[in-house]
Amino acid sequence: MVTDTHAAAKIEEGQFAAQTPRAKRQAPRILAQLIEPADVRLDSDARPWDIRVLDDSLYDRVIRDGSLGLGEAYMDGAWDSEQLDETFTRLLRADLDQALHGVARLRFALAWLQEHLLNRQSKARAFRVGEQHYDIGNDVYEAMLDPGMSYSCGYWADARDLDQAQQAKLALTCRKLDLTPGQRLIDIGCGWGSISRYAAEHHGVDVLGITVSREQQRLAQQRCAGLPVEIRLCDYRDLEDGHSGEADRIVSIGMFEHVGVKNYGEYFRVASRLLRDDGLFLLHTIGNTRTVPTSDAWIDKYIFPNGKIPSAREITAAIEPYFVLEDWHNFGLDYDRTLMAWWHNFDRAWPMLRGRYDERFYRMWKYYLHCTAAFFRARQGQLWQLVLSKRPRNRPYRSVR
Repeated sequence: MVTDTHAAAKIEEGQFAAQTPRAKRQAPRILAQLIEPADVRLDSDARPWDIRVLDDSLYDRVIRDGSLGLGEAYMDGAWDSEQLDETFTRLLRADLDQALHGVARLRFALAWLQEHLLNRQSKARAFRVGEQHYDIGNDVYEAMLDPGMSYSCGYWADARDLDQAQQAKLALTCRKLDLTPGQRLIDIGCGWGSISRYAAEHHGVDVLGITVSREQQRLAQQRCAGLPVEIRLCDYRDLEDGHSGEADRIVSIGMFEHVGVKNYGEYFRVASRLLRDDGLFLLHTIGNTRTVPTSDAWIDKYIFPNGKIPSAREITAAIEPYFVLEDWHNFGLDYDRTLMAWWHNFDRAWPMLRGRYDERFYRMWKYYLHCTAAFFRARQGQLWQLVLSKRPRNRPYRSVR
């Protein structure tokens, strides 16, 4: 067990960084104690999930920068694990943050204040995640994803591989929306056009898809050519003018994680204005089961800037003024399997990608996919599909699985 929680808290806050050589010599022992409840050993290769220290700079970097230092040290080859996903699963299941005291708690309080007082997802910042994450190169995503280019959780109930799981997710989503030919569907956060294309091809609907990524827009337009699908580069807040009451159906898959708690009310208000009174809105989002903030410094810097995973309480509070909750479906463990399938695709394709991307990018992407898979495997993360309607709708909704 962690026997020096005060020292562990000081490590979390980076307070050892400028201390004496003696304090630095204690860092390996304190780090080992901190992760002991997770049954993960430091500087060991006895088991595939143990942490192999390859450069002693790891200790100072974790002491100084916490989770950001841990991730950057991995990117730079300072440590490794034979089974990285299991390493993170064990660390997350142990709830090590609950062992922190004193100033370490302040860090979580400051993160909460940042999420709730600052608008890190303002309209002026809306395109940053597109530029940093989605615009890195379509070749990475074409290699990693299924042929339909779905960058969200697949539905593995009866699927044997990633393609089947993603096709099942698209089919399930369209059944929940009860699509019929001639309807108007707005796809908020359309990505590379997976659901837009599927709905137009299989259900005969007209689609407006929006994205904040230029690379997504370009490829989605190519993939949806010849179909009644428009792919537009814009923020969801730009839809309010000129589209009021236009949508028979709205779908939003994997985009709500970029909205931010300060904007939840506006997001659902815009969706309500877009949707006809008898329409349906399906929201597909990652969910957070923890009470602590979910903004991780490494993820925020390298993967999803300004991201925020919502809690159930935050979602229900935001939808109450605008929508009736018709259905809430959780298949969060399917995301673990989806992410590991993406990793295997990416790893197989790496010899073809290596010419454009360096080894640090490879390790960054591996770290991202494995720690995110662990987030779901440890049940801290969920995947929720909500079906919402407006109060004037007078037809019953029957849940679909």
